[in-house]
Amino acid sequence: MPQTLEAQHRIPDAMAGLRLDQAAAELFADYSRERLKAWIKAGDLTLDGRPAKPREKVYGGEWLRLATEIEEETRFAPEEIPLDVVHEDDEVLVVDKPAGLVVHPAAGNPDGTLLNALLHHCPRLAGVPRAGIVHRLDKDTTGLMVVAKTLAAQAALVAQLQARTVSREYDAVCVGVMTSGGTVDAPIGRHPKDRKRQAVTASGKPAVTHYRVVERFRAHTHVRCRLETGRTHQIRVHLAHLRYPLVGDPTYGGRLKLPPGAAEPLKEILREFPRQALHARKLAFVHPGSGETVTFRSALPDDILMLLDYLRHDHETMR
Repeated sequence: MPQTLEAQHRIPDAMAGLRLDQAAAELFADYSRERLKAWIKAGDLTLDGRPAKPREKVYGGEWLRLATEIEEETRFAPEEIPLDVVHEDDEVLVVDKPAGLVVHPAAGNPDGTLLNALLHHCPRLAGVPRAGIVHRLDKDTTGLMVVAKTLAAQAALVAQLQARTVSREYDAVCVGVMTSGGTVDAPIGRHPKDRKRQAVTASGKPAVTHYRVVERFRAHTHVRCRLETGRTHQIRVHLAHLRYPLVGDPTYGGRLKLPPGAAEPLKEILREFPRQALHARKLAFVHPGSGETVTFRSALPDDILMLLDYLRHDHETMR
């Protein structure tokens, strides 16, 4: 049975000069560019209430309105995948996601995801869009995620995320020695030449990351980041933008840098670190049922702990 899909976005002034299909791809990032083009051509995606052509220029300030029907997506199958459940009640579920687990099925990952695991753990989540998933972590980022178990809880959590009142803290290990903490306030959107990557770009969506130094090493820094917004790859993009890319980041990490004179075990762990060194350590939100603020914490996983131990040993022995 077809589902009605309605959404609208105001085109930021910073997108002036872009083609309509380019602006749509930034603002409706959940949908492919080809699908958006088809909706524009069909008149389902309008510019200030009128049909337009995909290559038409935009000037900023216009409204993009989407009203279309889409065939209901294939029912995702429940799968018995182990879940580390930190908390569960009638309204919400908090899980500690391991590295390597994709959050939502997509091209290339049709199953074996957190969504499939959630449907097995709690079958009634089949009645909640996206099985209650309201925010995401990258495949190889570990840590805390909250899942809504009811439609009302989902609406409440989405509203908190949009109002930037959900507190999300991450631990990261980056390349380079930071002198102090700070804030990155730089919009993020799709990379102009590589759609699989994100980048700091004037036409992107607002993105704000606060960060502070936890521990400095000879050539690396353990940092703690707090998100105001939740853009795709936000911390990875923002720290790379500052020239402090994350250890192990295959997309934004750049060339491998080894501390001069480092012992072979540290060189090996830096060469072989299998993922971006990023962990969602703390999550706080207003509980949709009780109305009280609840806070959850997750200890650093073993791979990041080991990395920090080696960096600390190197720092102490090479002083």
